[in-house]
Amino acid sequence: MDASTLSELRKPRPYPAVSVLMPTHRAAPGNRQDPIRLRNLLAEARRRLHEDVRVTGGTADHVVHALERAAAEIDLRHASDGLVLFAAPDGEHHAFAISQPVDERVVVDTGFATRDLVAAYTRSPRYWLLSLSDQGTRLWGGQGEELTEHARDGFPIVPEPADEIDAGRMARRSARDSEDEPHRRAARDVVAALEHVLARDRRPVIVAGVTRHQAFFDEAAGSHVHVAGRVDGSYEGAAPSTLIEAARPALHAYEDLREVGVLAELEAARSIQRYAGGLPEVARLVEEGRGEHLVVERGYYAPAVRTDGELVPVDGMPGVLKGADVVDDVVDDVIETALEYGGEVTFVSDGFLVDHDRIALVTRY
Repeated sequence: MDASTLSELRKPRPYPAVSVLMPTHRAAPGNRQDPIRLRNLLAEARRRLHEDVRVTGGTADHVVHALERAAAEIDLRHASDGLVLFAAPDGEHHAFAISQPVDERVVVDTGFATRDLVAAYTRSPRYWLLSLSDQGTRLWGGQGEELTEHARDGFPIVPEPADEIDAGRMARRSARDSEDEPHRRAARDVVAALEHVLARDRRPVIVAGVTRHQAFFDEAAGSHVHVAGRVDGSYEGAAPSTLIEAARPALHAYEDLREVGVLAELEAARSIQRYAGGLPEVARLVEEGRGEHLVVERGYYAPAVRTDGELVPVDGMPGVLKGADVVDDVVDDVIETALEYGGEVTFVSDGFLVDHDRIALVTRY
């Protein structure tokens, strides 16, 4: 899942768009019950669709079949913390395993229930790791403590053998230039492919490789690609766990610098009256579409009640508030609304916004 896919999923769909959400278990014995729970949820979705007077029998069957295809894409033997399935009347279907627990439910609406996806996407640090080597360049997508190879958009990229490069042009170069030319060509290919990926899903880029390969990359990239951090050494064939450990210091250093920059941005916004701090005021301005840059502590969650159209944070569990219009976590609602209006969302370490009541906003005006 990337930013573009998430944006597309949040668009309205024809009724009935069905969402099935289920907490899952990473290991036994908990995961033994997951297939049974999933079958029960799919049965509930089938029942609700066939009992819905707004849905014809044929449409209900199409959506159920799409849900079943989505479910078949997930291997529950290797699950994460939550499962999210989507299906629409035209056969569209999606399946996501996310590293965040979800409340078990079936939702039938004119759009998919994307809130848990938004929360998982925005709250987990995301980055790209580019691994350079003589054997080729591989791109890895990182989210939290998970790293997955991005084997599309031209990756992995392997240098052409020297004898496949135009012989006349090679003859005009020195022996060293001739030896380096395949790597320069590969570096240009890497930059072009990486720019294509970043246009769709912009994240910090960590570059791993020996000094020589990093120099080829920098020469090709120029100012087009901002490198957030570097890892020295060859990691060809390294396991994802090894890559994560190698990249962690660079990521921490980048996060520290980014947080300092965010704090400076908030203070600058305060000086020109384009700042808000604290959940009630931030929530109101975001709902008005005035949020340009929302900054939130990563571990900040808060229930709230809706009173006269305003969200008022409350202490304790929302389940005890009988008869109230309760929002389980208003922070995630604010985040999703900010994204809907095209705002930027940045998470920072817990305690970093102590002077801003854990959440702050740079407004558009």
